[in-house]
Amino acid sequence: MKDKIIAKASELFLKLGFKSVTMDDIAGEMCISKKTIYKYFCNKEVLVEESTTLVHKEVHAIIDQIVARNYNAIEENFAIRKMFKEMFNSSDTSPIYQLKKHYREIFENVMKREINECNTCFRQNIEKGIDQGLYRKELDINAYVDFYYNLIFSINGNTSSEKESLRLELLALEYHTRAMATPKGILELEKQLQKNN
Repeated sequence: MKDKIIAKASELFLKLGFKSVTMDDIAGEMCISKKTIYKYFCNKEVLVEESTTLVHKEVHAIIDQIVARNYNAIEENFAIRKMFKEMFNSSDTSPIYQLKKHYREIFENVMKREINECNTCFRQNIEKGIDQGLYRKELDINAYVDFYYNLIFSINGNTSSEKESLRLELLALEYHTRAMATPKGILELEKQLQKNN
């Protein structure tokens, strides 16, 4: 039952917002009593924390599946962006923005957890792109990983509208890719931009 509650809460939080979803809403959606929820979670904050952990695991499992498909580095980034767009498209307000605003401590824990996972993912993508001749060989990989991480999380943490956040993320991905790309990489980027518009 605990896992079902976390799954339903995660779905509602991403769709309607961390702040607006109440324990009553979750109980009503699941046709259970609020008392049942409180049996597993002493308060909403604990449930929010468990939900963000679940979403983190789900997101990174999907990223691993995308990487396993062996796309080229640029196509891989666009596939990951598409996954985020589909996953968070039903939300009006950016989930990361909401966490930062209403659950600051949980937001900071999420950021600590994400920094390692994301930096590893970004680094592997840049190394792959260099090997494939899509990114320039002389790149300072650490600097580009830091630039992109800070850009993406700044957008998500400071943009309240999910629609606007997704628009800016696409621009950031284009900006990041153009800064690293070889002429061959630019051609692949243009192809991906055409497909994703």
